[in-house]
Amino acid sequence: MTSDTRVVVIGAGLAGVRLARRLGELGVRALLVGEEEHAPYNRVLLAEVLAGRYAPEVIALPSPAGLLRARVTGIDRAARTVTCADGTSLGYDTLVLATGSNPVLPPLRGLFTSGRRLPVGVHAFRTMDDCLGLAEAVRPGVRAVVVGGGLLGVSAARALAARGARVVLAQQAERLMERQLDPDASRLVLRHLTGLGVEVHTECRVRDVRRAGDTVRAVELADGYVLDADLVVLACGVRPRTGLAERAGLAVRRGVLVDDELRTSDPHIHAVGDCARHDGTVYGLAAPALDQADTLAELLAGDTGARYRGTRSLTRLTLTGPGSPFDLAAFGETEPRPGDDVVRLADATRGTYRKAVVRDDRLVGGVLVGALGTVGALARAWEQAEPLPGDGPLLHLLTHDGGPV
Repeated sequence: MTSDTRVVVIGAGLAGVRLARRLGELGVRALLVGEEEHAPYNRVLLAEVLAGRYAPEVIALPSPAGLLRARVTGIDRAARTVTCADGTSLGYDTLVLATGSNPVLPPLRGLFTSGRRLPVGVHAFRTMDDCLGLAEAVRPGVRAVVVGGGLLGVSAARALAARGARVVLAQQAERLMERQLDPDASRLVLRHLTGLGVEVHTECRVRDVRRAGDTVRAVELADGYVLDADLVVLACGVRPRTGLAERAGLAVRRGVLVDDELRTSDPHIHAVGDCARHDGTVYGLAAPALDQADTLAELLAGDTGARYRGTRSLTRLTLTGPGSPFDLAAFGETEPRPGDDVVRLADATRGTYRKAVVRDDRLVGGVLVGALGTVGALARAWEQAEPLPGDGPLLHLLTHDGGPV
């Protein structure tokens, strides 16, 4: 591919910005199209903006040279053009979908007004606009209900508590962050949140949003219990944003299907980031999105051997608040299979927990809570996937408190 080839990248999130910047560095002309009015930003840090720790400009991403603010509404694969909402038509030689994901809005009674809008006081938590809307509405003493106790819900609850809100977190599963953490680690997260004043209800399903006109007033739980609410935050997960791909006739199955060249069913269209499904996996995390962008940039710049083989991704969350930060990480398989070896180190006084799962002398997963310095060493041992030379080195990794993370 020559520098005159026109690459159009749809989506100005982490993956799209990284791809456009890397292409520019490699001498390939690229146009980045983003529909948000804000400068591109690091979505991972939105909770820090909501908590008041960062101003929005602090989490801005370095913008690539070419950035067009527009909403793409259609793709003409035969003509190799994309159409924008304002009627603009853009030609491409290669098109890249980096459209990200949308928040999941649960099927709650009363969730939408007659105009199919969310009631006043009900917010998703996915974009900068969502974040700024919440930041404007929250104030000390406001009653906030967070629906969902995964990574996003825990982050939102902590941020709202930091702003002085009276927060209730309603989690349908039996524990917090059940997809990433084992029960022991989840209990430490629960302890941290309750220490910040968050009231946590697990095995608790919200079924109804109660309104006065178009303004939220409460939520009703499945058992009939009612929680008064001035704010409701929906943190029920995300879903790959695949509408453009579907309307264009691309192969989509819980994500835009891509091969090791991150190529869709159309050889002139690629996909990266949260919208892409590679080898059966939609990652929905920052590290795989960046890996995919880097690989695709090399491929489009002429490295015919560049291939994406997957990312051994690590989930990381730092919860700040009164006292020292509360850090956690989870990677690989955190629940052992029969025959696996498990090493656990726990310190109830310090609130730390470290767990490693070993299979056939290889580290296959781990959970770390309140153990900032151990993350880098364990993650490197996991990524290398090489046999561990006995218990001593593993214990050293689990007890190591220094080094890069």
